[in-house]
Amino acid sequence: MKTTLKLTLGAVALAAASLASAQTTLLNVSYDVAREFYKDINPAFIASYKKATGKDIKVDQSHAGSSAQARAVADGLDADVVTMNTTTDIDFLADKGVVAKDWRNKFPNHAAPTTSTMLFLVRNGNPKNIKDWDDLIRPDVKVVVVNPKTGGNGRMAYLAAWGQVRAKGGTDAQALDYVTKLYKNVPVLARGGRDATGVFLQRGIGDVLITFESEVVSVDNEFGKGKVDAIHPSASLITENPVAVVERTVAKKGTAEQAKAYLDFLYSPEGQEIAAKHNIRPSNEAILKKYPQFKPIKLFSVNQYFGSLAEAQKVHFNDGGQFDKLYQPAK
Repeated sequence: MKTTLKLTLGAVALAAASLASAQTTLLNVSYDVAREFYKDINPAFIASYKKATGKDIKVDQSHAGSSAQARAVADGLDADVVTMNTTTDIDFLADKGVVAKDWRNKFPNHAAPTTSTMLFLVRNGNPKNIKDWDDLIRPDVKVVVVNPKTGGNGRMAYLAAWGQVRAKGGTDAQALDYVTKLYKNVPVLARGGRDATGVFLQRGIGDVLITFESEVVSVDNEFGKGKVDAIHPSASLITENPVAVVERTVAKKGTAEQAKAYLDFLYSPEGQEIAAKHNIRPSNEAILKKYPQFKPIKLFSVNQYFGSLAEAQKVHFNDGGQFDKLYQPAK
């Protein structure tokens, strides 16, 4: 009897182990400030996938700076999917043969299910009455921004500042003049997006912080509501959040179908609603219009005025580029 019971329990344990091992696990390697967004996306996707297929699935997530994450995947981190905040990081992986060369054609909207833009965070009540880009070059205003040579947030802020001049009919010479004046009002360059927030809110430096629109929710969650007001300028840069299947990993693990289903879910009405609740702009226009925090501002792309992010990097941010020529550290 005892022997039979042991055999039965052993069989049950073996079956359970086999079932557990059969459950597919995906790894989503993503950028740092998307952590909270994917914490909400993952259980919603798991439930949706179970309902559609009858199969269980697990999703793990890894977050750090976008470029650091891309390098980790290139070096062997077995991501099934990458969800980034700059196209250059996925282009880097495509150049390494890790994702498809034509990754932009694999999903709608050039493989960007969501976008963001750059706006201003000011102190509660907007004591300096900051309304648009021209206010940032007033002599009484100090601006907090990320160093564009060390952080994607900073590169997008710089390109937004330059591009808004062009969007209003200005020339590159006028854009250079504006950006030069802007950085004269920057008392210190932050290392990254979270560092910039700390400089602004914890150290009390500056009157305005230029950052991603999606950061408003993160600031409220981390520092409490009512610390800042969000100011949408008249024109700003649209920043894409591109995604891709990591072909190297899914070929090895046999997870191509599940990885595609996960990224498809980001485009679904449920996935788009979750994005909107995290202040990330959904690509679904009907859902976008439901959320009043997404102000109808004039948006322009990197390609419109800079050719591409890669070209902007070469001209503006590489050593000896335009930023090095115009920026003079505060004394």
